[in-house]
Amino acid sequence: MIKWFKSGSPWIWLTAGAVSLSLVAVLGLLLLIGWKGLSFFWPAPVYQFDVSINGSNQIIIGEIYEQKSIPVEQLADAGIDVSNIEGNSVPRYLIKTGNRERVALDFITLLKTQISHQVLADNIAVIDRDKNGKFYGYPIGFIDDGQRRGIENIEEGLLQANLVRTQLDGLQETEIADINWQLNQQRLKLRKLALNESSNDPSSVSFDESAQQSIDAEIERLQDAYSEVEQRLFVLQEKLQNNALVVVDMHGNEVMLPMIQVLDMWYSNNLSFWGKLTHWGHQVVKFLTEDPREANTEGGVFPAIFGTVFMVLLMSIIVTPLGVMAAIYLHEYAGKNGFTKLIRVAVINLAGVPSIVYGVFGLGFFVYMVGGTIDDVFFSSQLPTPTFGTPGILWSALTLAILTLPVVIVSTEEGLARIPSSVRHGSLALGATQSETLWRIVLPMASPAIMTGLILAVARAAGEVAPLMLVGVVKMAPTLPVDGHFPYVHLDRKFMHLGYHIYDVGFQSPNVEAARPLVYATSFLLVTVIVGLNLTAIGIRNHLREKFRSLEQ
Repeated sequence: MIKWFKSGSPWIWLTAGAVSLSLVAVLGLLLLIGWKGLSFFWPAPVYQFDVSINGSNQIIIGEIYEQKSIPVEQLADAGIDVSNIEGNSVPRYLIKTGNRERVALDFITLLKTQISHQVLADNIAVIDRDKNGKFYGYPIGFIDDGQRRGIENIEEGLLQANLVRTQLDGLQETEIADINWQLNQQRLKLRKLALNESSNDPSSVSFDESAQQSIDAEIERLQDAYSEVEQRLFVLQEKLQNNALVVVDMHGNEVMLPMIQVLDMWYSNNLSFWGKLTHWGHQVVKFLTEDPREANTEGGVFPAIFGTVFMVLLMSIIVTPLGVMAAIYLHEYAGKNGFTKLIRVAVINLAGVPSIVYGVFGLGFFVYMVGGTIDDVFFSSQLPTPTFGTPGILWSALTLAILTLPVVIVSTEEGLARIPSSVRHGSLALGATQSETLWRIVLPMASPAIMTGLILAVARAAGEVAPLMLVGVVKMAPTLPVDGHFPYVHLDRKFMHLGYHIYDVGFQSPNVEAARPLVYATSFLLVTVIVGLNLTAIGIRNHLREKFRSLEQ
């Protein structure tokens, strides 16, 4: 036994066990998050409960959201009559009833002893709406242009409503958005003319008057075009308002749901396994491609996905050349003196600075100082409304670039240090200059180490939230940073981020119980995005390693 301890084998097994335990913990956490998040999109069964609460009998329809076993002592302490309860505990159900505009709460809590009968609701429909969450009811008809039709016309009505809604979204996102952008450009031109007239000599007044007349004519033309598009928009909205879905709720009341609110409808209890699987895939696709709604507790997260990936790519473009140049200077050019050591200590210490400090620095330096100066010089006609002097995606990328810069510098410098000096001397002996040696020999051989630093930078930057809250991320961004208007990429705009979306849904949501599954789903999506970005960088690194392996030999 003593020889076995002295051989070092116990420490090898201990290390291997620790690594295995860490991997199991990480995989278990990912599986838990994935299961909690992805199971949210599976169509859950809808039950009908006959309950008796305080001597009042009623019918409740909903999904069983959660089930817990509650000790009888805890119920007694809460003032609940437990004389009819047998055993030491009783199941408690959290039931999602929906129908938010007709019921005080989305959820109701019931003890098993309060439920006299429980059965799957026959032909119950789950109706997904644009507002007020889901509605549970029994469809009995469809109103089309004021005329009531039978239940067989519901599918056709839903299809027509989705087509009209697609046309509405197209008008708002293309024609109306384009007219508004052009109107804003003309107003900026008027603002510039007013500024020039107040600062220039009187000889330019006639030119300004003719230009102003041209701008006024263009604004009038755009306003006429807007009125024409607006009329088409009102016609489509009226068509949806006149159509309605007629359903009976759990209290037996007949309710008309305007088709402008109805997004989708399905019968959870009537679906086969393959039907449920198809519905699950459809819901996942909608989650990935649609915009959020209802204070981020409903809908999808596409703007947050786009903002996260775009910000990380922009940060990578900024941090890679800066980190590589700094590493080249420190390793190839800087002398081994006290000043160089001071720089290395500063770089190492920067890696340990809390991220929120970088956010404060980015807000003060990039947003207020640099952005404010840019507005004064190039966008004075838009003041006092700031363009770059307000948080945006560019300042977020720059802030995270500084945050991750030490990682890239250290990784690149380690890669440069692993390259043998004989390779540099051979290149110089053949007549190459130092810059040619760096560009053609050293940097290609060090490219895998550069990619390693970039991988670490992406992994950290994609999950950061605290600094972004100060320099650009918002709860809801009306437009993406990329569109069809010049300059096409708008780095001054605010953006959505998956990490901030998780924080907002989990801690700022007005309906915490309903939003909890979305927290798991978005968390799993964020991990998936980070893994995807890292796998892409790892693939590029492996390709570069194989490409320049001959130089190492």
